[in-house]
Amino acid sequence: MFRKILIANRGEIACRVIRTARQMGVSTVAVFSDADRDALHVAMADEAIRIGPAEAAKSYLNIAAIIEAAKASGAEAVHPGYGFLSENPDFVEAVEAAGLVFIGPSAGAIRAMGLKDAAKTLMQKAGVPVVPGYHGERQDAAFLAGEAEAMGYPVLIKARAGGGGKGMRRVEQPADFAAALESARREGENAFGDGRVLVEKYMTKPRHIEVQVFGDNHGNVVHLFERDCSLQRRHQKVIEEAPAPGMTAEMRAAMGQAAVRAAAAIGYSGAGTVEFIADVSEGLRQDRFYFMEMNTRLQVEHPVTESITGLDLVEWQLRVAAGEPLAKRQEELSIDGWAFEARLYAENPARDFLPATGRLSVFDLPQDARIDSGVRAGDTITPYYDPMIAKVITHGRTRAEALAKLETALETCRVGGVTTNTGFLTRLCRLPAFAAGDVDTGLIGRAGESLLNEPDASEEAFALAALSALGFLEAPADPDPWGHLRSFRLWGEAAQTVFLDHGDAEHALRVTVRKKNRFHVEHNGITTDIVVQSTDGRSVRVAFEDRVLSATVHREGTDILVFFAGHVHTFTIAEEAGHHGEAAAGGDRLSAPMPGLVRVVSAEPGARVAKGEALVTMEAMKMELVLAAPRDGVVATVPVAVGDQVAEGALLLSLEPEEAA
Repeated sequence: MFRKILIANRGEIACRVIRTARQMGVSTVAVFSDADRDALHVAMADEAIRIGPAEAAKSYLNIAAIIEAAKASGAEAVHPGYGFLSENPDFVEAVEAAGLVFIGPSAGAIRAMGLKDAAKTLMQKAGVPVVPGYHGERQDAAFLAGEAEAMGYPVLIKARAGGGGKGMRRVEQPADFAAALESARREGENAFGDGRVLVEKYMTKPRHIEVQVFGDNHGNVVHLFERDCSLQRRHQKVIEEAPAPGMTAEMRAAMGQAAVRAAAAIGYSGAGTVEFIADVSEGLRQDRFYFMEMNTRLQVEHPVTESITGLDLVEWQLRVAAGEPLAKRQEELSIDGWAFEARLYAENPARDFLPATGRLSVFDLPQDARIDSGVRAGDTITPYYDPMIAKVITHGRTRAEALAKLETALETCRVGGVTTNTGFLTRLCRLPAFAAGDVDTGLIGRAGESLLNEPDASEEAFALAALSALGFLEAPADPDPWGHLRSFRLWGEAAQTVFLDHGDAEHALRVTVRKKNRFHVEHNGITTDIVVQSTDGRSVRVAFEDRVLSATVHREGTDILVFFAGHVHTFTIAEEAGHHGEAAAGGDRLSAPMPGLVRVVSAEPGARVAKGEALVTMEAMKMELVLAAPRDGVVATVPVAVGDQVAEGALLLSLEPEEAA
């Protein structure tokens, strides 16, 4: 076994590898960019080495810097994690040329599966069914449009390199094909350095089912059963589970054997995943599943496989790379129970899952679920890398039990300081179709706004925020409630008005002290009586009329977070009424929703534009953001150009006032 390994990655997966290596007595070396100098994976590793600036291209994608770090540290092997260089055959060859071991498949195996079109040709020869479509070399737009027309809409344009939903566009009608092709090519070029695409028939009710495979250097290949990854947004996975609901023994055997054939065809060694798409318009059928691609690395969702098999896949990776044979034969592997994984992201589902940045002022996750994370309270989610905060994994004897545990775990997540998808994930767990196992890749889209929008703050949440603003939830409790009240009184009960911002509005709440721990709160003509039974300055036990509930209230400066009834609501204390003034620029401005790079500018001053028309395309957090006109009008100014790096809130484009237009 290796004495020391270097982990050529960051965040959650780096922390994950470090944990297993430590259990095996293997020392670890972390690498970090300037943005990650104080990151958790740096703190966990036995030693850490800087490899460059914050930009991934100059650090985590810098092959020369990583090889130099590995040699300087005395590491014997390199673990690539997932993403970044994990599926780069040039990196594998550089590692081996330096006299080190790459913990993963050979460069040849990665190349064989790295381009989707070539991989599908190889799979056809191996007897593995592939999705109908065009996987050839011709790339002129007119030809590809003709192929799409011939196979019939809807179609799916896919970058032939990479994965993670990048460079993928669904096209419903011929009129949209050219723009979608250009966008897919651009994103593929930006993400993978390859703008070539393939075009496939889009299935109206597809399920994404993948099979975990493992090979060694002695010719052995096994599969570790399947995972269902059909719950997706933007072609990216949201919740994964193992095994797949509705899977029969016959179907499992057919998919498992196809996956093993795929891996054996390229002499595969290490952990890999063979991804299939299944047409379930008539249910799961053995003649309706097709090879999509093979990920020649460990997958983000590998914990659900570990949960149902009782295996540590990172340990298997290290042992196989060290030359050991697989620990088990196929007949020795079995499924125990059910597991789910939810990906907790810094993103805003109500704004088309726009990635978010910010400091994690609160980060309390449940103790009764497996949590894989690379961050801590106080860490900052930056615009440089993927915005995943944590993975929440649960296991149960049955699917219903595992799903119930996941819902409970998500309800008790306390993450503040940055917008997250926690509420979205919780609502998804409650979706009847998902609970019944009736899943496909279009389920989230069909569920609509009910999944995406956070519910309005309740009057109870407003009341808790008002009490926090006035200091009544501090610990230890002030024995004299009058001390918190600034208004002069001659008689009657003490009262104080507090102004809170919530959403896009200002709210005035009048708080009256009834007794030491009893309060009366008036807001928008609604009165709420609240009794504070206990508080430690954060965890609060309160009574509202005939209900007794628990909440978490976190205050930092003028910001107040209320975690209540499975939701988080954000309030900001204002000094006085009317501080808002007029809404900033109304619908006349197009501003950057987050830091990023301007990729496309489609309008110039004087141009007339229509509401919803795409005007600016930004790249941020490994994805493209298309920003549209907020209303019909005439462009007044365009202060940015293609290639500009802009800050959050930067003006990208303005429209002439409506009177002038």
